[in-house]
Amino acid sequence: MSLNKKHIISWTLFDFANSSYSAVIAAVIFPVYYTNFIVGNEGGLGDLWWGRAISLSMAIVAFSSPFLGGIADYGGLRKRFLFIYTAICISSVACFSLLDKGMALIGFTLIVIANVGMEGGLVFYNSFLPQIAPKEFLGRVSAWGFMVGYAGSIAALLIALYFIKTGNFTIVWITVAAFFGIFSMPAFLFLPGNSKQDSLFDSGIKGFKYTYKTFIEVFQNKNSLKFLTSYFIYEDGVNTVIVFSSIFASVTLGFNTQELVFLYLIVQATALAGSFIMARPIDFWGPKKVVMLSLLMWTVVAIVAYFIKTKTMFWFLASFAGLGLGTVQAASRAFFAQFIPEGKEAEYFGVYSLAGKSSAIIGPIVFGYISSTFGSQRPAILSVAMFFLSGIIILYNVKGGYPNIKQNHGSN
Repeated sequence: MSLNKKHIISWTLFDFANSSYSAVIAAVIFPVYYTNFIVGNEGGLGDLWWGRAISLSMAIVAFSSPFLGGIADYGGLRKRFLFIYTAICISSVACFSLLDKGMALIGFTLIVIANVGMEGGLVFYNSFLPQIAPKEFLGRVSAWGFMVGYAGSIAALLIALYFIKTGNFTIVWITVAAFFGIFSMPAFLFLPGNSKQDSLFDSGIKGFKYTYKTFIEVFQNKNSLKFLTSYFIYEDGVNTVIVFSSIFASVTLGFNTQELVFLYLIVQATALAGSFIMARPIDFWGPKKVVMLSLLMWTVVAIVAYFIKTKTMFWFLASFAGLGLGTVQAASRAFFAQFIPEGKEAEYFGVYSLAGKSSAIIGPIVFGYISSTFGSQRPAILSVAMFFLSGIIILYNVKGGYPNIKQNHGSN
């Protein structure tokens, strides 16, 4: 199998396109706009609404993905499903332009629909990778997607920043929708087409059987089960920090929108640096040590954030946190890979992905309720440290995650 440049370029461009949503809508600008302007964050009420929206949308994606993934795989409908989910997300984001102050429930509904469209679509987007890239190029093509995606985030944020300076947020949401729609078009035009296989009903039945069998195999291995439990808990903490970091910086520390954009860009840069710097240690020390080190780093970040009073200190803390963000994601994937039997990579990483998506349910709700109960985000951000500490305790008892060199010689 040789590389098809048209497939590769169109696939990576979709990552460029959807990163506009990830950066502007999910991470930096819209969370602050919704919590502070649409809802009003007196007493943490905006945090509560935002946490509920993210948790509900991720729950829908987590529990529907195995079923819909089975239909897509066995019915040859991946490309069609990707288009439907993308269209849902783009349409919902465009409707953000109709929101006005006090429209909390309508905004909540649109956020849920948009996030389901985005996160649900990624399931089908990722499934194209083995189809368009030979095994010896899987890692590189996957990395190219991430690289182009980071470029998309930067481009979308710079465009948004231009309109934010004029105070025209309505144009920002329309621009994101247009950005996502235009740059995703090559994927629908040039990625491999749908090949009809089983009927819709048969595809659903096979999908459920496939998922059930894989779950049984994973859960029968005590160490892989412990790892996934730990991953579910600490990734919940990571997702909560990502979801609420910009809101915390805005509400508690008084960051304006332009400062939030630059803060996000710095965090992305340090996350890339962290992944690059720790690439060799993951193999040399083993992913278990690197994950635990990263979680200790994030525990410190959550505790220090509780005490921070100035923007300058938060800039330094966010940069430090970014180093751990890239590292914990890279090391976690390498750790789990050591539990996978040869020839079952896709099935096992499907379970890994499901654990990651469902992990975004509890943390945002906990953060929102604590912020609302205490009328302050500081106790809420401190509570996130418990997710990291709990993950470390469980991970400590997991056998595996040793350096590949040692494992190749049969060492435990």
